[in-house]
Amino acid sequence: MINKTIEKALNEQINNEIFSAYLYLSMSAHSTYLGLKGFANWFMIQYQEEMEHAMKFYDYINDRGGKVILLTVKQPEGEFDSPLDMFQKTLAHEQFITKCINDLVDLAIEQKDHATQILLQWFVTEQIEEEGNDNEIIAKLQLIGENGNGLLMLDKELSTRIYTPPTKGE
Repeated sequence: MINKTIEKALNEQINNEIFSAYLYLSMSAHSTYLGLKGFANWFMIQYQEEMEHAMKFYDYINDRGGKVILLTVKQPEGEFDSPLDMFQKTLAHEQFITKCINDLVDLAIEQKDHATQILLQWFVTEQIEEEGNDNEIIAKLQLIGENGNGLLMLDKELSTRIYTPPTKGE
């Protein structure tokens, strides 16, 4: 049976992950509106990944005999100044999620919940990847600056990203 303190914190993290998905769906829609279909594709894949993250917590709570409680998801921002602005906000959001995951690890250690610690190690590694991807794209956008051709080249590059659903146990 899952510890009730851990259960509550993981339900809050489900909400954080669903908000992340909602935010990236909003950024995908904004990118589509701007005619940047590659950026839209990149953010749509982020949306799918974040929903998988939420479901990973959802399944874990259920597998441990806990109760999933879905919380209200706040409305994400829908207007952005530029692709660089979107990625800077993406990085800031992922840094927030990293803090949330780290706080969950600390809580699991405090509660001596070894199973949850093991689950969370996957997310610790995932957050390193998330922030690294964002930093790489931000660096490219800063190099591009106001160069429309560079933006179109990056848009084309981002259009090649594909979603690979995790296999059971990942």
